[in-house]
Amino acid sequence: MVARSQYRKIKVTLLLKLLSKHTFVRFIKVLRKGVLLGTRHTFLTLFLHKKKEHAKYSVEKRYMKMNDHILNSLSKTTIFISLILLLQPLAGTTTTSLPRIVSFENGFTQLFGGDTNLLRSDDDNTVHLHLDQYTGAGFRSSDLYNHGLFSAKIKLPSDYTAGIVVAFYTSNGDVFEKTHDELDFEFLGNIKGKPWRFQTNLYGNGSTSRGREERYTLWFDPTKAYHRYTILWTSSKITFYIDEVPIREILRSDEMGSDFPSKPMALYATIWDASNWATNGGKYKVNYKYAPFVTEMTDLVLHGCVSNPIQELQTENCEQVDSQLETIRYNNITPRQRGAMKRFREKYMYYSYCYDTLRYPIPPPECVIDPLLRQRFKETGRPNFARRHHRHSKKASQVLSSHIYEIQDED
Repeated sequence: MVARSQYRKIKVTLLLKLLSKHTFVRFIKVLRKGVLLGTRHTFLTLFLHKKKEHAKYSVEKRYMKMNDHILNSLSKTTIFISLILLLQPLAGTTTTSLPRIVSFENGFTQLFGGDTNLLRSDDDNTVHLHLDQYTGAGFRSSDLYNHGLFSAKIKLPSDYTAGIVVAFYTSNGDVFEKTHDELDFEFLGNIKGKPWRFQTNLYGNGSTSRGREERYTLWFDPTKAYHRYTILWTSSKITFYIDEVPIREILRSDEMGSDFPSKPMALYATIWDASNWATNGGKYKVNYKYAPFVTEMTDLVLHGCVSNPIQELQTENCEQVDSQLETIRYNNITPRQRGAMKRFREKYMYYSYCYDTLRYPIPPPECVIDPLLRQRFKETGRPNFARRHHRHSKKASQVLSSHIYEIQDED
């Protein structure tokens, strides 16, 4: 028996086949206004062929056997009405998609930097942050949010960028100086030709002495194209995403107590000079002959319960927003995504506090120890590169030592 979702997909595809070019263009305009097709389990992908300008479609052959005279009996007007009616139950599943994009004017304010250090696009959806020899730049959301989804497409500075930090994070340090919460993406500068490194981190209730850093390398060049970086923070967990790949998940537990971020936070984005620590523990500094260093951020997303922690007011129904966050697509990690996350962590994570037994003889309560990763890491939480037991030449030993040093950052 054909599943209802499959049957719906077949009906839409067959109806589209009969639409005239004019009607199809009208339909595409509807899609561009935000009509959502499908769920996690079923979706319809449409695109225009450059030459024929009509929709291509793909449906399994066994479902395509339908009498032509039935289809021919349907007028194009009836088809269009039927198509819209057919899409109505699908269009209601908006919580499974990424929430709407927020323009800079409607959601953000400049934090620091001069007029030439923060530049906005004409449509107000893209921001360029410049670091020069005088100052960096940054902005923050106008509101604080009690839980939320925070996301942006980011392109990092190209060429030599050692010593530079580009940060995309949430924090409430301006309000709670001694008990602040924080969730971080921090990109740690780069020597041209080397893989980019970055870290994620979280603090709760000022627990800066119990940092929960993880460090990784990127599997792509983040200077060539935009990639989406997402932080999802709910009452039960925190998830960091790159594009559609979840790279880190922290589940809330009673043992974590106030170390789990729980107070309203704003979203921040900054570029600044961190020569004293960012690249190989401060070995490589910012070289301003390559300035200005420019990072681009576009299609920013803010979705959460707006709160005023000073007045202890919530301007929205947080229970409703929290419910949306629990059902949003980014909160539901599929088995395929879990496999991708596991592969990412096995291949690209080069430090984790969970495996740093010198720092934490007993892993913090949220740590889930993977036996394979346990074997990979040394007691310092860094990769354990096994040496072969036969004799190396001096040059080979130097190459190996250099390789280990380049992969491992100093604290």
